[in-house]
Amino acid sequence: MRNRNRESSYDGPTSFPGLMSVTLSGHQPNFKMSDGDYDYLIKFLALGDSAVGKTSFLYQYTDGKFNSKFITTVGIDFREKRVVYRSNGPDGTSGRGQRVHLQLWDTAGQERFRSLTTAFFRDAMGFLLLFDLTNEQSFLNVRNWMSQLQIHAYCENPDIVLCGNKCDLDDQRAVKEEEAKEFAEKYGIPYFETSAANGTNVNKAVDTLLDLIMKRMERCVDKSWIPQGVVQSNGHRSTEQLTEEKDKGKCGC
Repeated sequence: MRNRNRESSYDGPTSFPGLMSVTLSGHQPNFKMSDGDYDYLIKFLALGDSAVGKTSFLYQYTDGKFNSKFITTVGIDFREKRVVYRSNGPDGTSGRGQRVHLQLWDTAGQERFRSLTTAFFRDAMGFLLLFDLTNEQSFLNVRNWMSQLQIHAYCENPDIVLCGNKCDLDDQRAVKEEEAKEFAEKYGIPYFETSAANGTNVNKAVDTLLDLIMKRMERCVDKSWIPQGVVQSNGHRSTEQLTEEKDKGKCGC
């Protein structure tokens, strides 16, 4: 997936299927990209019940800030951040840095928005699944979110990172760490206890998800599993070209 000097730019969220019919709430940054700004554009989706801290989690990751005033997300919103990803080789050395533009989509947790949010599942490569450590019901509902992902995501085994948020409120904890870890191990997904308030493990959780996605892309001979329009390589071959040039093989989704 090396540079072919093809001009390409990302003109904003309208390039995602169905987004024109969606009213975004809150943050609507200008995503006009110039040539050479990034190597990959990757979309993550934050999921979980209402009030588990999805919006605060994403704000902490992108801006390093916490707003104690709770504002319910209406429909779909998003944040964005540029990072440099370096893979580690077998000998432990770091590879060439890949410039990644992350779009972090924030979904409403209320049931009345469920049909809207699930429409975005197939366009995301990775998922941040959050529950509130002070709210046992939000943890019990994680099973329902996992079921929704298995139905609506791009494959039956998408990359997911489970986050028990609000770990700073230890005196209000309602979910034991061992219980959450056991659940994560059952599904074979990483688990972090995070705090959108003080930033505990927020970066680590997102970095872990990005690492899973990049490694999945590296090991997949057949790139046709990649959701169309989700991974864009600036100046690189398109997903269609990769599919046409693929060797025989199949991604282990």
